[in-house]
Amino acid sequence: MTKKNDTDTPDTARRRLLGGMATTGALLALGGVQDVAASTTGRKNAAPAPTGAALDALLEKHIGNVVVIYAENRSFNNLFGDFPGLQQPLSSVPAERLVQRDRDGTPLKTLPPIWDGMVPHEQVVDHATYKIGEKDITGLPNAPWALHTGDGTPLPHGVVTRDLVHAFYNNQLQINGGRNDGFVAWGDNGALTMGRYASTPVHLRLWNIAAQFTLCDNFFMGAFGGSFLNHQYLVAAQPPFYPAADKSPAQFNIAVTESGDPMDPRLKMAEDSPKSAMDGKPKFANHNTLTPDFWAVNTIGPPYSPGFNVDRKHPELADATSANTLPPQTHRHIGDMLSAKGIDWAWYAGGFQAALDGKGDGSESSFPQTPNFQPHHQPLNYFVSLAPGTDARKRHLRDGGLGETAATNRFLADIAAGKLPPVAFYKPQGNLNMHAGYSDVEAGDRHLATVVHALRNSPQWKDMLVVITFDENGGWWDHVAPPKGDRWGPGTRIPALVVSPYAKKGHVEHTIYDTGSIARFLTRRFKLEKLPGLTMRENAMVAAGGPPPGDLTETLTFGNA
Repeated sequence: MTKKNDTDTPDTARRRLLGGMATTGALLALGGVQDVAASTTGRKNAAPAPTGAALDALLEKHIGNVVVIYAENRSFNNLFGDFPGLQQPLSSVPAERLVQRDRDGTPLKTLPPIWDGMVPHEQVVDHATYKIGEKDITGLPNAPWALHTGDGTPLPHGVVTRDLVHAFYNNQLQINGGRNDGFVAWGDNGALTMGRYASTPVHLRLWNIAAQFTLCDNFFMGAFGGSFLNHQYLVAAQPPFYPAADKSPAQFNIAVTESGDPMDPRLKMAEDSPKSAMDGKPKFANHNTLTPDFWAVNTIGPPYSPGFNVDRKHPELADATSANTLPPQTHRHIGDMLSAKGIDWAWYAGGFQAALDGKGDGSESSFPQTPNFQPHHQPLNYFVSLAPGTDARKRHLRDGGLGETAATNRFLADIAAGKLPPVAFYKPQGNLNMHAGYSDVEAGDRHLATVVHALRNSPQWKDMLVVITFDENGGWWDHVAPPKGDRWGPGTRIPALVVSPYAKKGHVEHTIYDTGSIARFLTRRFKLEKLPGLTMRENAMVAAGGPPPGDLTETLTFGNA
């Protein structure tokens, strides 16, 4: 990336970025940047942005379709750390704020090895073979680093790295009150958590999209931890609950904290847990799928197929006797709120039908069985209102298909036909979602660019707002402190892009958001009843002395519309 000098401003840096992309032709497949320059003309003299009822009227008039694309497991720093125009670019952070501390609070002298290796199994990418073991990268300085091989070659985006722990209690210990200095100590991967991609416009299509539209640089995952809980937060703004869990098959999955306080994120450590991060991963005394007061916060399977297991007498159900099956949930979700207002909606999941057909579901002994579908990424499959046999399930839970063309991907087919409902969620299949361990950045980046290109050519584009974000950080470090909120979050900062004819062009938005901001936008645009968890989060953030999360309307401009 071009080095900024003392006279650079966010605007000049963005212009340089756009110029570089035009030179390389990287935007050709995305429709070019002809609207960017026009959007900035006269911006300094623009009229004040509408608010209140005037803004609501503009939203109702111009935003007819909302599309949410939910990728996987990347912190903001991991992909966008020095994107032009950021409020807190990684390159400007003082060295003392980058230091990681050991489990006893002392600064680490160096980063540990990458436990179990960064690329433990041979992979061939662009005719080169990659295998990076635990001993290949050692003694790294205590600081973030650009991902590379043992000989210093930059790591291609097409290489699948090992997975990193991303869990409810670990994430809170890693954030450490906003200092973000516990990622190494409480991760399971040593130095890998501090790695990032040295992205350039040529290498990452998401940079191109962000440069054309709006990138949010203060967007935080709604809940601490992993994919399961953040998918639940996306649709319901709260965790699921497991009644009488202490008398259930899941009784041994209940967390034990150091103090016995259900609100304490410090898990009881195993006796043989290494004292130092330099000696190995932390070990906990007990499983921690559920909190001590029975909220489900780490991965557990749905009550319905496709799940992590199957009830052999009733194959449409998961095995209720398994400790890895959550009972059906009855609290309200965003789909309930939309349906109550008569607004059609759908959740498109890549690989969903294949999993129902037994070709892509996970299993308790080998998870995930295949990379195409993960049961805990289908959050609405946990709710009674969408149980097998209901009309609501048939209407709203749709197969996203397989592959990357309209011939095989049913979401892309509906885009091309102009048949998306007013609200559409899209979950790419596993090997296209960027999740470390079974997907790579290049495949997911290419697929997201394909989807954006299709949306921009859809008959529905003129009335569309698209949000592209990630469920959570995937265990990757970020330096920006999450705002103080409630018991469940917000967690680590993640990338989020707003793509729309009405999105501010070439803009970085600094408003504080969390995953719940998507539901806030839907609530405002379609005049829905607000989910209780959204109100709880807003009140908690205000009580902590900060602003409540925005609703994404700050990313939009309607000009003379």
